[in-house]
Amino acid sequence: MNSAKLNPLLQPRLTGHAVSAGRPFPMGANFDGEGVNFAVFSAHAEKVELCLFSPDGRKELARIALPERDGDIWHGHVGGLTPGTLYGYRVHGPYAPEQGHRFNPHKLLIDPYARGLEGRLKWSDALMGFRVGSARGDLSYDTRDSAFAVPKSVVVDPSFNWAGDVAPMVPPSETVIYEAHVRGMTMLNAGVEKGLRGTFLGLSSDAVIEHLVKLGVTTVELLPVQAFADERFLVAKGLRNYWGYQSIAFFAPEPRYMTKGALWEFQSMVRRFHAAGLEVVLDVVYNHSGEGDEWGPTLSFRGLDNASYYRLMHGGRHYINDTGTGNTLNLTHPMVLRMVMDSLRYWVEVGHVDGFRFDLASVLGREAHGFDPQGGFFDAIRQDPVLSRVKLIAEPWDIGPGGYQLGGYPHPFMEWNDRFRDGVRRWWKGDAGLAPDLAKRLLGSAERFDHHGRAATSSVNFITAHDGFTLEDVVSYTLKRNFANGEENRDGHHENHSDNMGVEGTTGDKAVLAARALRKRNMLATLMLAQGVPMLLAGDEIGHSQGGNNNAYAQDNETTWIDWAQGDRGLQGFVARLIALRATLPVLRQKRFLHAKPRPGDGLPDVIWRRADGQPPRPEDWHDPAFRCLCVELRMAAEAGDPSAGAVYAVFNAGPECVLRLPDTAPLWELMLDTTRPHAAAPEAAGPGTRAPAQSVLLFRSVAAGRA
Repeated sequence: MNSAKLNPLLQPRLTGHAVSAGRPFPMGANFDGEGVNFAVFSAHAEKVELCLFSPDGRKELARIALPERDGDIWHGHVGGLTPGTLYGYRVHGPYAPEQGHRFNPHKLLIDPYARGLEGRLKWSDALMGFRVGSARGDLSYDTRDSAFAVPKSVVVDPSFNWAGDVAPMVPPSETVIYEAHVRGMTMLNAGVEKGLRGTFLGLSSDAVIEHLVKLGVTTVELLPVQAFADERFLVAKGLRNYWGYQSIAFFAPEPRYMTKGALWEFQSMVRRFHAAGLEVVLDVVYNHSGEGDEWGPTLSFRGLDNASYYRLMHGGRHYINDTGTGNTLNLTHPMVLRMVMDSLRYWVEVGHVDGFRFDLASVLGREAHGFDPQGGFFDAIRQDPVLSRVKLIAEPWDIGPGGYQLGGYPHPFMEWNDRFRDGVRRWWKGDAGLAPDLAKRLLGSAERFDHHGRAATSSVNFITAHDGFTLEDVVSYTLKRNFANGEENRDGHHENHSDNMGVEGTTGDKAVLAARALRKRNMLATLMLAQGVPMLLAGDEIGHSQGGNNNAYAQDNETTWIDWAQGDRGLQGFVARLIALRATLPVLRQKRFLHAKPRPGDGLPDVIWRRADGQPPRPEDWHDPAFRCLCVELRMAAEAGDPSAGAVYAVFNAGPECVLRLPDTAPLWELMLDTTRPHAAAPEAAGPGTRAPAQSVLLFRSVAAGRA
């Protein structure tokens, strides 16, 4: 076949569709009212063919060699095509893996800029660019057509009636993040219409929104919703990718979360969240793709221009694997960086999302010389007039060299703080010598984040996240139980700083259950009283358990789906109260770090550490294994100059009951919170003889003399 021309067998099907040069911009497939303009990047291709498919995606109707090349962008315009058209690419070029090239026109490719996908990935050896089982391995060449197994790219009309949609734009200091999963939130929710469970429309149903509003969270952070693949080894086990960290199309919503495969379903969800005052943040995966290493399928980037899209070892056959997933996207290439920036802007401008959480973000900042907070990705995003105004949250690590970069990101990035997670878990588990660490976490981990003008909201504090134990399991399991993943319990974190409180797993022992409930309240209170931005894991507020599975990435079932009918409503009410308490006390939500500097108005330090007896801890106290009652007096930062906010006094007692001596720096104190009495809502006057119960968190608020 002379692929420089229309396939003679398919050409008659294009009657009336004029093919012209079109334009090299915008990238992707864009409807202009007269047809569709196609533009795709490949620096090393010799020819790029556009393939058009029937509405059901089963029959290839035409192949068109894109007629023009502008630099490294191949483009063409096909008249008469409309939104809904299904297409893909076949790209010709050298198949020379040892030189980094893996072109194979027998493999249909997803457009990297596809705004929608039709059909599911069907695992077959035909997806591989090499012959499976060949003695030459990935150096061999496979000539089977993969079109039957590859989702088709869809021409999408992104227009939507936003009806006056206004982004909530919640300041970081007022933000409370709720990490959630589309299916996990809705599959067992009786308030969601059955046909909408597991979808964007179901997630934005009244039942879910009412729960979130009542709880008091401000920002919903969704696990990946960009189209992703189920790994072949999972499918073989009867499992599927639940978390979604195997992206194959960075512009397309995941089809399994839609009822009709239409972009408006996602847009409608965002509009409804905004109307309720809730932000939507997307967890995005730009560090790797779902194509895996050299033994993986040819789905998109590998077949378009492997040497440009991926970081290769010495530019050759093998992939650099800083992600643990087989490959690493090459964001030092300008066109790959452009794709990421275009994708982010698309979700903000067309999807109206309010920000992003970047998976394995250290990859994004790794230049040739290593991680660089002034690297190309950070420079591009910080200067961008669209992206610089939304929330930017980094997962500040990867498995590559120098990958742990907690605190190393530039403003305005916030960062997931695993030091907070581990330190708070260990403090309440009873590990010795943790007072200095807890003090750092309560003040926003300033030793990590207080540099280059960064705010005290840089730290995203969390006790649990999707990756790891749920809060219920932190207090119910000492050992992980991941056998359902089919990896003989070898996967997942081994060090969880968890404690089963005397019985492993479920129990009917009332004493154990009471101890677990108190431990959960203590950790949640510590989270909400600390400086920084708190993040809750969906379901923790009602005691959701995963049965000890701390790596439930493949469990799209009752393990991860939240059972709302069996939820702990008392705990839910307590969490709502904590969030409301945080919202009413500005001292708990500061923008500036606290460093015990004297305030110009009253001369008092903005933070004072104390023992239970009211005295400041001596140097030897900080490292005394028996020092388990840490108290802290907080005021607005010295630089804030706001004396009207008053002061709070927080007590974190991981030891036995003790008598407190409240500071004399305020006329009166009233008790706002006692985790051993979760239902006591009204403030209580506090005075001499006030006790801190064993294993408790207390919070007092200063009261002016006139209010006595």
